Formats: sequence, C-alpha cells, structure tokens
Amino acid sequence: MDYFLQQLINGVTLGGIYALIALGYTMVYGIIQLINFAHGEFFAAGGYIGVIFITWLSAQGLHPYVCLGLSLLLSMLYCALLAMAVEKVAYKPLRYASRLSVLLSALGMSIFLQNGLMLTQGVYDKPYPTDLTQGGFAMGGVVVSYMQIIILVLTTVLLIGLNAMVFKTRIGKAMRATAQDKVMSGLVGINSSTVISFTFAIGAALAAAAGIMVGFYYGSVNYTMGFVPGIKAFAAAVLGGIGNITGAMVGGLIIGMVEIFAAGYLSSEYKDVFAFIILIAVLYFMPTGIMGENVDDTRV
Repeated sequence: MDYFLQQLINGVTLGGIYALIALGYTMVYGIIQLINFAHGEFFAAGGYIGVIFITWLSAQGLHPYVCLGLSLLLSMLYCALLAMAVEKVAYKPLRYASRLSVLLSALGMSIFLQNGLMLTQGVYDKPYPTDLTQGGFAMGGVVVSYMQIIILVLTTVLLIGLNAMVFKTRIGKAMRATAQDKVMSGLVGINSSTVISFTFAIGAALAAAAGIMVGFYYGSVNYTMGFVPGIKAFAAAVLGGIGNITGAMVGGLIIGMVEIFAAGYLSSEYKDVFAFIILIAVLYFMPTGIMGENVDDTRV
C-alpha cells in the first residue's frame, strides 16, 4: 500500500507538470485551431532562463526560496514575451493561409528555437542548485520531498489562477468569445490579434513554470528537453479534449500517473509506450477526448 501511495504522489507531481504544458496547446487550439508544435521549446527555454536567474540571484546572497520565486516570475515573463514574438513572426502572417502552411511554420519554429538554445547554452546539461531538493518528510513508508510539495502547490495555484482568469475576467471573456466566433467577437469590439497574442503568452508562461519545476525535480536541463514532454503534453491535451482547459488538466494527470505506474509496476523502459496506448484507446472509443471538444465543429 505504501508503494502504491508513493507512486501516486509521484504520478500526480509529474501529471501536474504535463497539465501545465498541455494548457498551452489546448488554449492556442481553442482560439485559432493551431497545434503549436513549438510550444515544447518554451518549456525548455523556461528551464534554461530559470537556472540562469537562480544562479545569478543566489550569487547575490538571497534565500533559496526567494531565488525560486523571482526566477519563476522572470522566466514566465521572458517566455511570455518570446511566445508573443514567435506568434507575430511565424503565425500572424499565415493567419489566413492553409493549415498545412501554419503547421510547417510551427515545426520550423520548433527546430529554430531548439537550435537557438543549443547555440547559446551549449550541448551539455545545465545543473540546477540542490538547495530546494534536499529533505522532505516520511509518512510511514511514503516519502514526500520538499520539491514535490513545492511543485504540487505551485501547479495548483497556477491552475486555479488560470481558471479564474478565463472564467472571471474581461480578458478571459474575450478569449472565450474569440474561440467561439472570431468574426462576431470582432464586431462587438474585441481585438482578436491582441487576444491571440495574450493566449500565446499565457500558455508559454505556464510552460516556463513547468520547465523550472522539471529542472529542480530532475536536477538539470538540456536543449532537447522540450521534445518528449511536449509530445506527451500534446497527447494529454488530446486525451482530455483539445480546446478544453479542464480536459487538459485531467489529461495531464492521467498521462503522468500512467507513466509513473507503468514504470513502477511494469518496466521503466516502456513507460512512454503505455502512456500513448492509453491515448490511442481513448481516441478510438471517444474521438473528441474525455471531456469532449470545446470548439464549434462547424467553423472553417
């Protein structure tokens, strides 16, 4: 029983990270029906920017938790601005082009950003400081590290904050209106370009937060780290129902727990396989995902 609870905690921790990344995919798709395959690189960039700021702030003699908070905010801001720039350069000029053209642009931007990280940060892993990863507490045979607690708390706060923004604020109402009908939302005074840029920024900021958490959790970051988690997060978004925010959260948790339980009870070599088997099974029986699709299928 203790082993099961330990794996459950590990699965929820990893699933929360996948959920944060998946939200970027599902929000962008909900607004402009685009699968942003460059999204995983915002996750990687967030991890790198995080370790740069943490290293610099630590050198100033600040407390480790202060360093974490400031680096988290600065990394989220950096990736939000980067995403807005990418949207302006790679996606906005193709707003009315074919979906294939936009898809190729997204893949090209992913390669460009990944190679940019390699050229500027090097090919070797960058280690994260271990101040926050040390220690924890035990409940019977279950051990919970302080870093797991931090990840769970930050993930919960960010997810609650996102829901509050989308459903309780004017910009959230504008996002939902634009996702429902861009033409009509424009007629009532909503600037769709601003809403789209803001959506990219929010999604990238959440991915950046996930990048820092992964850096602390696993101890290092590298320039290719955005690819596999990005694909899994995309699978989580599709699993939950692409375009549905709640679905992305649920899908991320499911993918994370399936991966951890498969590694713990079966084989760590096939943990990725089982995650995608679950995805394929759900799509076979429920093509719109677990939570359904939060978009109007009649739109062109």
